[in-house]
Amino acid sequence: MKRLLLAGALACIFAVPSFAQDEEDEDKGFKKENLFTGGSIMLSFYSGGSMIGGTPIFGYRIANWIDAGIAFNYIYTGQRDYFQFDDKVRQSVFGPGVFTRLYPLNMIFLQGQIEHNFTRVKYIPNDGSPNEKFKTDATSLLLGGGYASGRDKYSNTFYYFSVLFDVLKHEDSPYTEIRIDPYTGARAVRMSPIFRAGVNVALFQGRYGRY
Repeated sequence: MKRLLLAGALACIFAVPSFAQDEEDEDKGFKKENLFTGGSIMLSFYSGGSMIGGTPIFGYRIANWIDAGIAFNYIYTGQRDYFQFDDKVRQSVFGPGVFTRLYPLNMIFLQGQIEHNFTRVKYIPNDGSPNEKFKTDATSLLLGGGYASGRDKYSNTFYYFSVLFDVLKHEDSPYTEIRIDPYTGARAVRMSPIFRAGVNVALFQGRYGRY
């Protein structure tokens, strides 16, 4: 079942649907005014810790109903008093990805995104003993959807909000959590919702008088 799900998602991300479009709505050939950039940022401060990161994107508007592009993630987390008083944990997560957004409506989109993230963790004890380091990596397949404001045929600049889930549920994914049954020791990997808010900024459209 998981293989079928992965195959279907990959087809959604890398293949352009073949249903017919009106001639006037199709973009024929490469047009640089269809390029866009943007992304989202993350900034959070809480008791004993902080989180900062961002996901810049670069993409192309293939047609009025589909965008595709590349992304890069970076998230840094620092926390104090993690296991015991005055110890510290430093974690960095980074990696590339590719995405596709399908727009059944101008303000609603479905998104598929494949990422491969690398995680680096350093634990600093409070007793002067040597630091502990851990590193891993995992591939994630993010599926979900969201809302886009202001996207239409003549403008590719808007802000967006999305909710995604890592359906592969790899233990080392930054988007999953592991629960352990205290009585049996059984492990369960659960998906955590990924909330992203950001901006899509059109490139070159101003020179063509499209907005």
